[in-house]
Amino acid sequence: GSWGAGPHPLCAAGVVSILRITLLALLGVTFVLLKVLQFYWEKKKIFKALEAFPGPPKHWLHGHNHMVRSELGSARVGLSQPCKVPVGMRRTRWGVRVPAPVPSYRRGLLHRECQDPKGDVPYKLIVPWIGEGLLVLNGNKWFHHRKMITPAFHYDVLKSYVTLMSNSVKVMLDKWDKKITEKKSVELFQDVGLMALDSIMKCAFSFNSDCQTERSVDSHYYIKAVYELSHLLSRRIQTFSFKDIFYDWTPSGRRYRDACKVAQTHTDQVIQERKRLLSNEKEREKIQKKKHLDFLDILLCSKDANGAALSDEDLRAEVDTFMFEGHDTTTSGISWIFYCMSLYPEHQQRCREEIQGILGDRDYVEWEDLGKMPYTTMCIKESLRLFPPVPAVSRQLSKPVTFPDGRSLPAGLLSLNRDVWEDPEVFHLYNKKGNMSTCHPLPRNCIGQQFAMNEMKVALALTLRHFEIHPDPSRIPIMIPQIVLKSKNGVYVQLKKIL
Repeated sequence: GSWGAGPHPLCAAGVVSILRITLLALLGVTFVLLKVLQFYWEKKKIFKALEAFPGPPKHWLHGHNHMVRSELGSARVGLSQPCKVPVGMRRTRWGVRVPAPVPSYRRGLLHRECQDPKGDVPYKLIVPWIGEGLLVLNGNKWFHHRKMITPAFHYDVLKSYVTLMSNSVKVMLDKWDKKITEKKSVELFQDVGLMALDSIMKCAFSFNSDCQTERSVDSHYYIKAVYELSHLLSRRIQTFSFKDIFYDWTPSGRRYRDACKVAQTHTDQVIQERKRLLSNEKEREKIQKKKHLDFLDILLCSKDANGAALSDEDLRAEVDTFMFEGHDTTTSGISWIFYCMSLYPEHQQRCREEIQGILGDRDYVEWEDLGKMPYTTMCIKESLRLFPPVPAVSRQLSKPVTFPDGRSLPAGLLSLNRDVWEDPEVFHLYNKKGNMSTCHPLPRNCIGQQFAMNEMKVALALTLRHFEIHPDPSRIPIMIPQIVLKSKNGVYVQLKKIL
């Protein structure tokens, strides 16, 4: 019974436990090493395929990401360089390279955009904000939603929005008239953003917002939330944090989550209030007798082939998607169009003469006027080419793609696609054949493109009728491609009233 007579049973059990722990640790380390090896070989295969695509000097870890994140690089490399030189650019996110195709490659990817799913960046990151609407959907659900929402963008519906857009633009012009007397430059994104919000609230919800009459963006809780979400999401995409599983617990993650709640609560309140009205027979008759049905009216009444309506979740997602795309993208487009007109006074004057010939003494735009602006329309499209509101779209390649020159991209790669031009920084309305500059049409056009084009025409027509637009040489914008194309230091112009 002494301690020295032989091994104690507890000691033997301890040895067995240590051996088990050691074995489990070895198995864990082996598993991790195998995963690392698998990741390494997969990325090596991708790297080998992408070595065929030359590009500017890149960092061994993050590729060209440092060039895209820099202020000057964001404008010149992220937007212009892929268009100017026959090379492919690669951005690396912890070893994953992303090629930006050049003209001969662009055609090979265009017709795949209906087949390939949308990339995780930025689409999945935006889901907590706008839900799973048309912007982020793929496959059959995308086609189902697209079919149900299409009636909301019928010409008869869009026709009634022109007057509402004109009224919102006139409020903005009245504000600018007062600023001119103070001899101040106008920052376009803020004022145009409020105008676009005011306009889309009228068109989508039949709600007359007073957001333009307030002193700042922060005065309206919804647009404050939208600006906060756009800023946080753009910053997350431009850093490595988009893969951070702990993002929701960071200060930025909490701000993003809180802003999402604000925006979604606003949408839910509007939807539930409209449903309450539709449930009342008298109120329903009033809505049906309105001069026009707004976006929400049409969505609530829309049914598929089986008679099923959109769920509350789908309704909110599509409304939030329309509010985001109809506000953020049009704000960017209109702001850069005004800036573009300030840079090219000869084109601005020709547009003004065309508009004056159409409107005469009228200070509003009618539906029939929109089709009588060929030169103005060309200038708008050329500005959109130079300053695209959405700089690129991303697709996850579902299968390998081989280009005419024999080079190929492997499946699983994230492809950032954007239009490519011979002269990306030159404003010209006609190409070498004497026709208006055109781009290769996308298979999946934006469902709201006509809505946006109408609003851009109305905004430009009324503005040029009342003001001359001149650049502010002391404040040259620094382009930054976030979710939409913006300027780090704002977009300022000087206005001169036309008497």
